[in-house]
Amino acid sequence: MMAGFQGVGALFEGRHFDQEVIVLCVRWYLRFKLSFRDLVEMMAERGLPMAHTTIMRWVHHYAREFERRWNRFARPTGQSWRVDETYVKVRGKWVYLYRAVDREGQTVDFRLSTRRDVGAAKSFFLKAIKSQRSAPRTITLDGYAASHRAVREMKTDGEIPESTKVRSSKYLNNLIEQDHRGVKSRIGPMLGFKKFRAAAITIAGIELLRRIHKDQFNLGRLLLKDRSVSAVWNAVLAA
Repeated sequence: MMAGFQGVGALFEGRHFDQEVIVLCVRWYLRFKLSFRDLVEMMAERGLPMAHTTIMRWVHHYAREFERRWNRFARPTGQSWRVDETYVKVRGKWVYLYRAVDREGQTVDFRLSTRRDVGAAKSFFLKAIKSQRSAPRTITLDGYAASHRAVREMKTDGEIPESTKVRSSKYLNNLIEQDHRGVKSRIGPMLGFKKFRAAAITIAGIELLRRIHKDQFNLGRLLLKDRSVSAVWNAVLAA
């Protein structure tokens, strides 16, 4: 186990339900178009009665931790980024989800923001560069002026190399706009978020499950060929 991560036993210590049940409920909720009450009904059919608020607390407690543990095995994405923002409703108000994919459609990074301006765009780019450990060679943006200004200022400040090419292309950005749909289709059945922090945590979990589905993790050293999904998750969390 890598430094900074508690043992998997401690991660689930004191919980009324077993690790397998918690992980199953969290990953199913984040991956599929299921409500908390759908999962309650599904678990009841398996002889596991629980409240929908229990599953909600599991999602809010574990989604970020699962993301951290899976990220140890993340493959780097390509260096041609398609960047765009989409909208998410929190307490009846729209907030902004910054996202980027590479030319192959692999998820680069994401960031939920209450604002859509130069500062928000910079924060997203800094987060993405940190997660990928390098700046992109090419950034494709839409026509929104704040994002272009953010990149110009970051070049001036040395946060993005001067050699990074910036372009605006509706055709090339179709890829990221299509990719938004995978996230938005999962958010839709949730009927809006009540708190910004809960929205950010849940979206991080949704993005993680989409990256797993896109095969963006290198698990070769765990020797998991032909193992069940449950066994893969147990191995990743315990590594």
